[in-house]
Amino acid sequence: MACNSIKTFEYNPCIANLEGKKNVWLAEYAEGIVEGEVGEDNLVSELGTATWTKYPMRKNVATMTSTLNNSTDGASYVTTELALVFSRMDAAKRASIQALALGEVMAIVEDNNGELWLLGADAPLVATAGAGETGTAMGDANRYTITLTDEAKQFPYRLADTLKPTASQE
Repeated sequence: MACNSIKTFEYNPCIANLEGKKNVWLAEYAEGIVEGEVGEDNLVSELGTATWTKYPMRKNVATMTSTLNNSTDGASYVTTELALVFSRMDAAKRASIQALALGEVMAIVEDNNGELWLLGADAPLVATAGAGETGTAMGDANRYTITLTDEAKQFPYRLADTLKPTASQE
């Protein structure tokens, strides 16, 4: 007997889809940030208060990958990795990367389809990888990278458009 019923949806391969991340906002972790009821479609329409810092992403430099992990003993969770790239190594970015590596944060990710995703709703994101590189040739990357990992009971929450941080919050 199945624990849950399988819901189907109509898949339309002709719907336009854009890859990549447009913006990322980071804030100090706040327990219980999701307020109110979460919709059946995993949509959050109410968030608690947080001070969000905007990190605009250059094209083709940030990824968000969610992986479902199931075990034979019934454990199930989702690991989401948010990999961010900050061009040009300098002291200010180094300090920011170090703060992200040690801090407890949550993130809102805006993809190029205009969808907003919340990471760190259940527990703070953890820095699981990072690097600084200068490259060897003139055209090689000079950058810092950091991977922030979220382990949660489910895939990231989708946020209502009204929850996009505004300029006063950034």
